Amino acid sequence: MKPKYLEPEWRGRDRWMVSYLDVLTILLVFFISVAVRTQAAISVPSPAPKAEKPTPAPTPLADARKRLSQAGLDVRVEKRGVVISLPQAVLFDSGEDRISKSALPVVKTIASAICDLPNRIMFVGYTDAVPIHNRRFRNNWELSAKRGLRLLELMSREYGISEARLSVSSDGANRPAASNETAEGRAGNRRVEIVIVSE
Repeated sequence: MKPKYLEPEWRGRDRWMVSYLDVLTILLVFFISVAVRTQAAISVPSPAPKAEKPTPAPTPLADARKRLSQAGLDVRVEKRGVVISLPQAVLFDSGEDRISKSALPVVKTIASAICDLPNRIMFVGYTDAVPIHNRRFRNNWELSAKRGLRLLELMSREYGISEARLSVSSDGANRPAASNETAEGRAGNRRVEIVIVSE
C-alpha cells in the first residue's frame, strides 16, 4: 500500500463527473429519439379523407316509378322500360272494352305520374286463353287491342298526353303472366300493361 503522499491528489475529487456524463448521455439519447419520432410523424402523410360519392339526382322516370309504387300499383322494371300492370277487373267488366267509372281514380294517378315524361308510352292488352263469345269481338286479339285503345283515348282526351307519344299493341292470349289452368291464373292474364319505354 502506497503512503498517502504518493497517491494522486485528484483521485476522489472528480467522481461526480461520471454521474454528470451519464445524465448528459441519457438526455442526448432522449432528445435524439424525440427528434426522430417527430420527423417520422411529419414526413408520413396522413391519409386523405375519402371523397363521398355524390348521390345521383333522381331522374323523372325514377320519380314517376316511385310515385306509382307508393300508390299501390303493380310496377316493375324490365328491359323494355317501366311496366305498370293493371288487371282487367280494375279497368273493365268481363268481355267489355269500356273503362269502368271505378277505374278513373287509378287512371288519373297514372296519368299525373307520366304526363310530363318525354318517354313513349305503350298500352299492351292481354287476355286469358278462353275463346271469347261476344257479338262485339271476334276473338281475344280484338278484345285486348280495343282495351288498350280505350285507355290510350282516355289518356289523350282527358289528361292531354300527346298521341305522338302513345301506341297500342295486342298480345291476346300470348305471353301469359300465369297459368291458364286455374281461375286465378286466368284472372292474372286478363290485363293491360302500360309500358313507359326506356329511352
